[in-house]
Amino acid sequence: MTTRIPWTGCGTALVTPFTQGGALDEPALRRLVRRQIDGGIHFLVPCGTTGETPTLSRDERMRVVRTVAEEAAGRVPVLAGAGGYSTDEVCHLADDMAEAGATGLLSVAPYYNKPTQEGLYQHFRAIAAHTPLPIVVYNVPGRTGCNIEPGTLRRLAGIPGIVGVKEASGNMFQIAEVCRALPESFLVLSGDDALTLPAMAVGGRGVISVASNEAPASMSAMVEAVETGDFARARAWHNLLLPLMQVNFVESNPIPVKAALAMMGLIEEHYRLPLVPPADEARARVRQAIEALGLLEGREPSLPAGAPLAPRECAA
Repeated sequence: MTTRIPWTGCGTALVTPFTQGGALDEPALRRLVRRQIDGGIHFLVPCGTTGETPTLSRDERMRVVRTVAEEAAGRVPVLAGAGGYSTDEVCHLADDMAEAGATGLLSVAPYYNKPTQEGLYQHFRAIAAHTPLPIVVYNVPGRTGCNIEPGTLRRLAGIPGIVGVKEASGNMFQIAEVCRALPESFLVLSGDDALTLPAMAVGGRGVISVASNEAPASMSAMVEAVETGDFARARAWHNLLLPLMQVNFVESNPIPVKAALAMMGLIEEHYRLPLVPPADEARARVRQAIEALGLLEGREPSLPAGAPLAPRECAA
C-alpha cells in the first residue's frame, strides 16, 4: 500500500452490524473490515454516526474499535468516533478508544447544549490536552445544532494534536473558506459523499464516506483520481456513483446503507431503536440504485469501456 499522510483519501464511516437478538455481530464486522481493506480503502472510521454510536454502550464501543483495529492489523489507520456533549466524558471516551487500538479520534461538536464558538474552542482544546491521539474535528450542524465556524477552526488548527476537520455542513462556501483560510497542513475532509469532488477541488484532502460501505474500491478510485489531478476520470466516477450517494440519504443515515448491505448479503438488516427499517418506497429506491451498479451481484461498479472522460462542453 502506498504511504500517505494519515486521514487523507477515502475513509469509510463503518456501519455497526447487529444480530437478530440485538447484539453486536462481531464476525460480520470483521468481514466488513476485510472487504474494505481488500477494496483499497485508505482508513476506517468506526463508532461514528453511521455506526449508530448513540445506541452503543461503552463496552460495545470498545469492542467495535478493538475488533476493527485487530482486523486492520496496522494495514490502514483507525479513526474512532469519540464525541459527545460533556467534555469530561469525551476525555474518558478518548482514553477508551486509545486502549482499544484507535490511532486517531473523530470528535463531533457537542450536540443539544449548543455551545458558543468560544465553548467549542475550549471543548476541543481540553480534549487535545488530554489525549495523545490526533483529533479530526467533526462539524455536522444538521445533527448537532451548532456550526464550527471557519474562524474557530483557524484557532483550533493552532492546537497541537488537532489535525483536521470533517466538514459536513453541506455549505460549499464555508468549505471553500476553510480550505482558503487554514494552513495546508490542516486536513479538510468532506463529510458528504456528493461534495467530495468539489471539496477536493478547492483544497480538501478526501472524504469520510458512507457510500464506501457499499463500494469501497470505486469511492477510493474517485478520490485517487482527484489526488492525481485526473479530474475527467474523477467526474466520471462521481457521475456513476451519484445515485448511490443520494439514495443513502433517502431516509436517515444509516438506515438506507444498512438495508443496502443486507441486500448485498454482507450483514443482517437489524437496527437499534429509535432507528427502524426503511419504508417500502425507500427500500425499493435503494435496491434500484445498488442493482444498477452491479452491487447485488457482488461486484463493484466500473467505468464503462470508452467512457468519455474529457470535460463536457457547455451548451451555448
